[in-house]
Amino acid sequence: MKISNETKVGALTSIAIVLLIIGFSFLKGTGIFQTGEFLYAEFEDAKGIKVSNPITTNGYQIGTVSKIENKDKTLKRIKITLKLNESSYQIPDDSYAEISSNPLGVSSIEIKLGNSNTFLKKSSQIKTQESAGILSAITNGITPAVEQLKTTFHTLDSTLKNINSVFDANAKNNLQQTIANINHLTTSLITSAASLEKMLAEQSGSIAKTMDNMNNFTQNLAANNDKINNTISNIEKTTNNLSQADIVGSVSALKESITKINDLLAKINSKDGSLGLLMNDKTLYNNLTNTVRSANILLDDLKTHPKRYVNISVFGKKDKSTPLTAPLNETNP
Repeated sequence: MKISNETKVGALTSIAIVLLIIGFSFLKGTGIFQTGEFLYAEFEDAKGIKVSNPITTNGYQIGTVSKIENKDKTLKRIKITLKLNESSYQIPDDSYAEISSNPLGVSSIEIKLGNSNTFLKKSSQIKTQESAGILSAITNGITPAVEQLKTTFHTLDSTLKNINSVFDANAKNNLQQTIANINHLTTSLITSAASLEKMLAEQSGSIAKTMDNMNNFTQNLAANNDKINNTISNIEKTTNNLSQADIVGSVSALKESITKINDLLAKINSKDGSLGLLMNDKTLYNNLTNTVRSANILLDDLKTHPKRYVNISVFGKKDKSTPLTAPLNETNP
């Protein structure tokens, strides 16, 4: 059977059209038969995401955007179909998808992996999170800075107004006078510093002599170090002997001796004992005085009239004079 050229051209044309459709769908990231691993995500703002845009995880592309559609016809929920390159990806069920818009390049959907041990199943819906975007983040970061800058300018303006109100004519004159006083004070301080320096220069000799004396003193201490050590050793021995002495016993014995002396003095002061009577009885004192006086008279009489008491002469006469009645020192002073 012979095929005509027209049939061949029609068949080739049909095959070319089919291949063109399949290639165009492949370039868009969609397949004719919709085979593979799919996930679904819903966003309030698609942020310019398009079909065939990449899907990444930790910077690695794991798929492409397969389809974008409006879910409830109100344009408030955008449903995006995510086609994964392989069916072996294990995505935890607490993961979420986020649109990363790039004004200088192609926007993408990034899946932030969670920590769950349970993984998303085929054709399941993944959680989503709205991202601020680069421009929004920049705007949100600039807005507080602008507000703060406005507040700073307002404060600076108020400060300048206060400064202008303070620096009137009188204030300026006072400020100039204050600066002049400061200059005068600075000059005085310079003069005082020069005088102080001169005085220190004059006293440097005295200070040097004092330091020499201190050096001599320390040298003497170093030279007599052995004697000082011996003295300290003797003091330590003395203190050790004192610490070991029976001071308490000595004090007790001294107290006992003082008590006995007090008892003896008490007996002397009383008239009970002989010594007390001897110390306190005036009659005994008078008798002793009279006895001593009589002894003195007898001795004086013996000296004056020895022949009355001792007669050793054979031819002598007996002394018949009157005896003395008082000591010679009383009768013949």
